[in-house]
Amino acid sequence: MMDTRGVRSAILMAIFVASLAGACSCDPQVPPTWPSAAAHAAQFAPQARIVVLDIASGHLLAASHLPEAARTLAAPGSTLKPLVLYSLVASGRWDPSRRIACTRKLRIAGRSLNCSHPPADPMDARQALTWSCNTYFAALAGALAPGQLRAPLAPTGLLSQTGLAPAEAIAVFHDPQTPDATRLALLGVDGVLVTPLELATAYRWLAVRLAAPHPEGTGRPPASAAAQVVRDGLQDSASFGMAGAASLGGVPIAGKTGTASPASGGQSHGWFVGLAPSDAPHAIIVVYLPAGHGADAARVAADLLAHCPLRQPQP
Repeated sequence: MMDTRGVRSAILMAIFVASLAGACSCDPQVPPTWPSAAAHAAQFAPQARIVVLDIASGHLLAASHLPEAARTLAAPGSTLKPLVLYSLVASGRWDPSRRIACTRKLRIAGRSLNCSHPPADPMDARQALTWSCNTYFAALAGALAPGQLRAPLAPTGLLSQTGLAPAEAIAVFHDPQTPDATRLALLGVDGVLVTPLELATAYRWLAVRLAAPHPEGTGRPPASAAAQVVRDGLQDSASFGMAGAASLGGVPIAGKTGTASPASGGQSHGWFVGLAPSDAPHAIIVVYLPAGHGADAARVAADLLAHCPLRQPQP
């Protein structure tokens, strides 16, 4: 049987490489802007909802299909993992050095959630975030009692309107009341639906807490263990891990992919959320694809980055 997912990814990659080839031929007299970069990425992926959010002000820098982004409610998939990991490590409820073995086979309440990462030794938090290990994060969910998942998510703004667009939808969230429901919700596949705008706002909240540590001698505190492990995991993910396609845009970025599909089966949708540039982030980039996978969304983000103001001019 033909691997349609592989064929589709190969076609998208070919289109993407051709797009990047054109990135270097832009008129050097016309400086790139975020709106122009979003418009270019929208040509590459016409159905993508794209949001670029300024971290400092919380204002929109650019968007494609903004009305749809405001109204689209979709399961966030693995994009929830960094948010919950940060909260549980920061509160002392999870040790990020703890290692969890993964066989890449996982089934929860009748749903197959097998890991797609390569075979690996038991992973710590940084490695699990890099490779988006479902087994690890299902174990992490065990640190939450039933009914406790709302607590780490609500402060981020993920579950409420953002004010970034008119007629916004509001996240749907059913606080899980059983261990299995908690695992499914933390993995972003059941019990929670969010908009791209809400996800952008939540990652802005996270970006503020992942700010680079202050140098010694400044009298200001260094980064917390929670900030360090999540920042490192997101940087590794978008460098060589599951979100590695985002690095092809020529701008250092930290980020996370997510893929989910209806519980009843059917077409999956894909997410990428990134912090750019990774060394001192000032923009949140969210790409949502109504049909596709997280890796596909990461390629759209790479096209955006290849044409954005952060891209260094080619000699």
